[in-house]
Amino acid sequence: MTTDVPGAELTAAEAAALAAVDEEAIARTLLELMAIPSVTGSPAESEAQHHLAGRLERLGLDVDLWSMDLPALLAHPGFPGSEAPREEAWGLAAVTEDGGDGPTLILQGHVDVVPPGDPEAWDGDPFVPRVVGDTVHGRGACDMKAGLVAHLAALAAIRASGVRLRGRIAVHFVVGEEDGGLGAFGTLQRGHRGDACIITEPTAGTLVTANAGALTFRIAVPGLAAHASSRDAGVSAIDAYLPVHHALARLEAERNTDPDPLMAEYAIPYALSVGTVRSGDWVSSVPDLLVAEGRLGVRLDEEPADARAALETRVAEACAADPWLREHPATVTWSGGQFAAGRLPAGDPLRDVVRNAAQAVTGGTPAPRERGAPYGSDLRLYTGTGIPTLQYGPGDIRVAHSTREHVSLAEITHVTRTLVLSALRVVGAG
Repeated sequence: MTTDVPGAELTAAEAAALAAVDEEAIARTLLELMAIPSVTGSPAESEAQHHLAGRLERLGLDVDLWSMDLPALLAHPGFPGSEAPREEAWGLAAVTEDGGDGPTLILQGHVDVVPPGDPEAWDGDPFVPRVVGDTVHGRGACDMKAGLVAHLAALAAIRASGVRLRGRIAVHFVVGEEDGGLGAFGTLQRGHRGDACIITEPTAGTLVTANAGALTFRIAVPGLAAHASSRDAGVSAIDAYLPVHHALARLEAERNTDPDPLMAEYAIPYALSVGTVRSGDWVSSVPDLLVAEGRLGVRLDEEPADARAALETRVAEACAADPWLREHPATVTWSGGQFAAGRLPAGDPLRDVVRNAAQAVTGGTPAPRERGAPYGSDLRLYTGTGIPTLQYGPGDIRVAHSTREHVSLAEITHVTRTLVLSALRVVGAG
């Protein structure tokens, strides 16, 4: 293959590895992984880790499967937060045993999926994959069982080709990404590192080199209880919350002016959203407490502490301007997932390696464009430890977490081929 595309002329080793990509195995593996209902915090999350450990062992990798010390991790000052209760969590990392002293590339992905919601809203069982032509439907299809499959298929192709590596390829399959990043945090704390990292979150053909952050907050607004027939004798916590809610809307608008160029395509790059509101315990009583919980988007290059301070200040200002809240202020606490923002350093070579590889496997179609993502991910944990990291994976985040979740098998194959070339070009092949 010879075109004007940078890196399009393949070496013999690269051509051999690409020829070894098994498309039928990609489809089979995806269906097997999707059938494991690995909801965040559930026993099936651990089942998925053990299943994947067996696959990595059969590929000839040196596998580290361990039960994480949850009390120690939760007590660590850098712990990224969590929301799902769990009694256990398993870490899984593996590395190719051969190879010299060249670089190590990490292939990373999370095994956990979000709950399916109302089963009646699905066309069949959400954990029984449904194949329609080239498309596979079901929970976890794109977020992110397809990405895990691409990693496995790329490794299998490189192993089957007999290519000799100058460096090493590592795999980090993690739990708990959906609720904060427990698995990635624990894997890095155990000492598993590398020189670069590719995360196969669904990116819809784009190169995601930055992630906004997301912080979970809780606002408690007091009221004054009274009988509903004498509501003027009380203060409804629902009414008291309204000026706070409006203040949050103004804060969101201000924080989304002049976003970073990587985030400019999004209508709301750093969303501030209240997801749950709970108030009252009796229909004939004036509610004396309202609790609102939501997420605050963290801007690129913004410290989470500064984002928290901005919200806390705005809530305090709203309280100071309200006669009731001035004397009975709302309180803000932070719990659950605490995703910082993160980005691949400017000028890092990983960006061009993956971009050129993606273009090369198609023979010269336009290179994937670069952008940021408005959601939190494990990227920030890897970049935070100095490991250059980007996201490039099959599927579209816009259908993730929904009853429309699906992925194209052709897209998984394309990502697999891109990973093959990227891996060989990062670690080197003899």
